Amino acid sequence: MISILDFFILLLYIAVIVLVVALIILVVKAIGTLNKVDKVVDDISVKSSKLDGLFNIVDNTTDALVNVSDTIITFIADTINNIFKRKKDKK
Repeated sequence: MISILDFFILLLYIAVIVLVVALIILVVKAIGTLNKVDKVVDDISVKSSKLDGLFNIVDNTTDALVNVSDTIITFIADTINNIFKRKKDKK
């Protein structure tokens, strides 16, 4: 007849075997998921590199507009400043 100690050891071995099999299945699924994530990241990287030229064009355009607007604002501010200086000088 089997003793209780032998029965619990056998039960423990069976539980360890089930746990190892479950962990192997989880690792295989995790590797598959990571491969899918890697493909998505590569796809996003390729698509974003295609948009780099567009972003450079937008960046250069905004820089040019800022320079033009700064020049206009400086001209207007200097003109207004000169007008008020003339009025003070006349008094």
